[in-house]
Amino acid sequence: MTKRAFHRLRTRLVLLAVDDSGMSTVEYAIGTIAAAAFGAILYSVVTGDSIVSALTNLVGRALTTNL
Repeated sequence: MTKRAFHRLRTRLVLLAVDDSGMSTVEYAIGTIAAAAFGAILYSVVTGDSIVSALTNLVGRALTTNL
């Protein structure tokens, strides 16, 4: 292998090692999945019986307080 061919091969391998094309797509996909999971958890917590009853009691107390 000549010195020039070795240099070209080395340059190409370095470029392949540091090439991050497509990384933003993966990051967006992971972020979207995480946001959807967080939304699902938040929805299940907010629509749960304990939260609904706590909010109902809070609103009821706020409406019946004497000023």
